[in-house]
Amino acid sequence: MAGGEIAFYYGADQAAKLAGYRRVVLQGDLYTTDEVRWLLDRDVQPLGYLSLTEDPGPSMPWQRTEHNPDWGGAFVYVDDPGWVTHVLDQAMTMLRRDFAGLFLDTLNIELTFPDEVPHLLDLMTRLRAETYPAYLLANRGFGLLPGLGELVDGVLFESFSVRWTDDGGYSPWPPDTLTVHAQYAERLRELDVDLYALDYADTAELTEFAVRRARQFHMPCFVSNRELTRL
Repeated sequence: MAGGEIAFYYGADQAAKLAGYRRVVLQGDLYTTDEVRWLLDRDVQPLGYLSLTEDPGPSMPWQRTEHNPDWGGAFVYVDDPGWVTHVLDQAMTMLRRDFAGLFLDTLNIELTFPDEVPHLLDLMTRLRAETYPAYLLANRGFGLLPGLGELVDGVLFESFSVRWTDDGGYSPWPPDTLTVHAQYAERLRELDVDLYALDYADTAELTEFAVRRARQFHMPCFVSNRELTRL
């Protein structure tokens, strides 16, 4: 996609294309401070990726034995003091490198470990307090409603209209899921935050479907591949 409100890009060496967006979500360790500042100088707000409930790193005491079946990261005990310190350290490191804010991922903990929801809210409250006024963008996090709106500046609705398929392709969600997603989108519109959609497609027709449907709910939509390596 060529320019717009927001981009999600987990590759490197595309600064010129990223400069066409207002906000860009990046993997913090793939960009130097000079590259981050280059984007800022062009009125682009770089947001660094931050996982709050999964750890893709080496074995640590805060990790559970269960792993994310799609991406392989270990689920964590969200209130473990070591994990809390680890998350806050990552956040402050990116902000010291002049990232304008953070993209808070893996918030749908209510689907796997619902008892962790209060701990996740506590962690996000700490993040908000210690990183303010940095821009915080949450990925979904519907189990945190309505309190989510007090802790972030924006919410992303990932996979709003399109899903991954088992054969590695992409397909619209079935009608019943689209209806549920529409209901969540209406709830999000009640919050005083920015709203965005992220979808996946490999054809012009599917891309247009995703963008058009997100527009109906007043959400700018970025469309890419599953790995978020396409701009």
